[in-house]
Amino acid sequence: MYDRILLPTDGSDATNPAVEQAIGLARETGAELHVLFVVEDIPYAPEMMDDRVEDQLRTIGEEAIEQIRERADEEGVDLVTAIREGAPHNSILGYADEEDIDAIVMGTHGRSGLDRYLLGSVTERVVRTADVPVLTVRKSEEE
Repeated sequence: MYDRILLPTDGSDATNPAVEQAIGLARETGAELHVLFVVEDIPYAPEMMDDRVEDQLRTIGEEAIEQIRERADEEGVDLVTAIREGAPHNSILGYADEEDIDAIVMGTHGRSGLDRYLLGSVTERVVRTADVPVLTVRKSEEE
């Protein structure tokens, strides 16, 4: 059913439940798990996106991916990783198309400051426009 599952991450603790779900789904279906971190363009403050900021964001992405890799290795799940630049929802959807992804697993809220209604704004856009199933995972009350 699923050969390739995409797990977008922003490195925040809010994505931990989605990580567990994605790894479990990949393990149960024998799917390859793709982990994507997007270095977000900041359209309202482009002067702030200098090399130092971009390097810091890349480091956050690399650390987030490494934590997921360790967890996936424990469960025997094959992992493919990528770091992209751009608008997160566009990068997620573009990656899904390019890599022939069968399903996307993502948290309902991530790093963005304010919770936007019921879903995070990136998740909401992906859910509304993805061509594949999107499993959204809420952070539990205890977390």
